[in-house]
Amino acid sequence: MDLLQSAIDGVDTVSSYVLVAVLIPTGLYFTIRTGVVQLRLLPEMFRTLTESGGRDAEGNRNISPFRAFSISAASRVGTANIAGVALAISLGGPGAIFWMWLTAIVGGATAFAESALGQLYKVKDGPAFRGGPAYYIRHGLNMKWLGLIFAVIVAITYGIVFNTVQSNSIVDAVGTSFGIDDSNFAFTAIAGLIIAVGAYLIFAGGAKRISNVSAYLVPIMAGIYLIVGIIVVALNIGAVPDMIGTIFSDAFSMHSLAGGTLGSIMLIGVQRGLFSNEAGIGSVPNAAATASTSHPAKQGFVQALGVYFDTILVCSITAFIILLSNPKYGSSAEGMQLTQNALSGQLGQWAIHFLTFAIFLFAFSSILGNYYYGEANIEHLTRSKVALRMYQVIVMAAVFVGAIAALDLVWTAADIFMAIMALINLFALLMLSPLVFRLLKNYSDQRRAGLEPIFRRADLPSYKFINTDVDAWDDTDEVTTAKFWQDRGKKVRPDSD
Repeated sequence: MDLLQSAIDGVDTVSSYVLVAVLIPTGLYFTIRTGVVQLRLLPEMFRTLTESGGRDAEGNRNISPFRAFSISAASRVGTANIAGVALAISLGGPGAIFWMWLTAIVGGATAFAESALGQLYKVKDGPAFRGGPAYYIRHGLNMKWLGLIFAVIVAITYGIVFNTVQSNSIVDAVGTSFGIDDSNFAFTAIAGLIIAVGAYLIFAGGAKRISNVSAYLVPIMAGIYLIVGIIVVALNIGAVPDMIGTIFSDAFSMHSLAGGTLGSIMLIGVQRGLFSNEAGIGSVPNAAATASTSHPAKQGFVQALGVYFDTILVCSITAFIILLSNPKYGSSAEGMQLTQNALSGQLGQWAIHFLTFAIFLFAFSSILGNYYYGEANIEHLTRSKVALRMYQVIVMAAVFVGAIAALDLVWTAADIFMAIMALINLFALLMLSPLVFRLLKNYSDQRRAGLEPIFRRADLPSYKFINTDVDAWDDTDEVTTAKFWQDRGKKVRPDSD
């Protein structure tokens, strides 16, 4: 077993280096070609976030851009935002945070590209929509086999494996908070059963129920955590300028406070940033595709904003809590415990119980978001309702197993699968990049003309190597009609009806 773990760890290290080497240049490519869309159109991100998703033919509310954003935020805002940031600081020092920020800014362009494509190639699922990389690989590139491989990897990695880790984190945190050893089988089994059944009752209701719960859960969990972080910053306001200065100076130091070299600081910060905000990984487009919106670019803007929400806000708050507590660097890799010690040192022992509550919300929401990614890809593989129900039971079992057992080997293997998933997605993004630039131009042209952007199939040109025969965007979705926007006092294209 030790030999197998060592071999998998070696593959994981290599795949991480390869992933970073491909993700960053891809992000820079989309940043340049889109004219730094992730910063230039920041106001549009906030404007489109709160738009209505309209109603379906039966009068039910569609999934709005914000609810789709909540699904993706539920998945990526998880324990990594608490433990992952602590790990980056303990190994790379304060400078790693600068590289996390930079990665988020660059990744915003990639997030825009993949989410806009997820919207463009979404398919109708009754009154709702579903989609993601498996869909734009299959339909846009006419590579059915590669789309199927991608779908299988997502369904296993996110829906099953990652969810074992999330439930394990919840049980560990609760056990630490109440002084219960994680070897107590009765405790872990009961806790695991409660988490598994609770999650099943939500995700069995499909994307709409998941989005409804996430739309309430995500703002609550993030809001409470950010408030506590702001309190810590306020209590140490005099130390904040020095802390910010240390982050920037250590980022370019040949030897960081943690003992690492400039190259290692950069790598640690970039890796933690990528695995936190997931820009380019290929997970978020599955959530982006569920939204009902008038233009594919709109959900690209919303999900680019999600990168900032995850890294610039939530991860930064964790970093500030730790750095304002004068931690020791470089002695060992520390995760959750470093954050716990920092918060309790600032606010008292009650803060450990608060962090347990925060971890529960973060991890439970991640279970819901991760499951939905798996569901969207199971439905790409088969339309069988029986297969979907079986998958739901498997995910519920994985959540339970994760609560009672530590699965380090499986977690490392999942990191490798995620790297493979990302490389497939980045290949598709680069191949379909002409569409991304076309969508952005179409949107920008309409905004410059003072119109509310509406997209139609006919707006797509013909490409030699890209299939533009999309399933949606046939003017049947309420938010793509002129009347919907005219009733709200907006001007639209004369040919939109």
